[in-house]
Amino acid sequence: METVEFWTIIEAARSASTADTPFVEALVDQLAVHGKDDILGYQERFDEVHDAVYRWDVWAAAYLIGGGCSDDSFMDFRAGLIALGRDWYERAAACPDRLAEHPAVIAAAEVHRDEALFYEEVNYAAGEAFKRITGDGEDFYEAWDEYSASRDSAEHDPADVGEGFDFDDPNEMRRRLPRLASLYLRDTPH
Repeated sequence: METVEFWTIIEAARSASTADTPFVEALVDQLAVHGKDDILGYQERFDEVHDAVYRWDVWAAAYLIGGGCSDDSFMDFRAGLIALGRDWYERAAACPDRLAEHPAVIAAAEVHRDEALFYEEVNYAAGEAFKRITGDGEDFYEAWDEYSASRDSAEHDPADVGEGFDFDDPNEMRRRLPRLASLYLRDTPH
């Protein structure tokens, strides 16, 4: 699956989601109309864009928005970035501080909610769609292992995660993510 088709599926799911049909259900519905190989191709692209934002600056944004952020939570945050669609994903990838402009982030900061953009279920949408079309007869993870083994096995350089820094240092967070810090560190002295 090409990157454009991946984002087309994400956008179609975003358009199909309603109060009664959450995004992840709409995403599984979108994926389930494809064949097994397409779902595995979707997972491959998902992993690529998910891994591309495995960076300290993005993690710092998640830390501010979430009032802390474990390894597992950071996985969910990156899935949430993908669920925002290509435009917001690319904005956040280019400059995580731009998330301070997102309506859900602003609304969450105003009422001191820490769940904005964390979307665990999105990580498992391909597996759910695979299960739906195979009727539980074929294990997604076994199929994924086989699919992955058949792909280019050349060593990939690990992504540059950037410079690490102390997320608990409010001055450092204000320096690196000034707009998000102004939303989330209002009660912290300078």
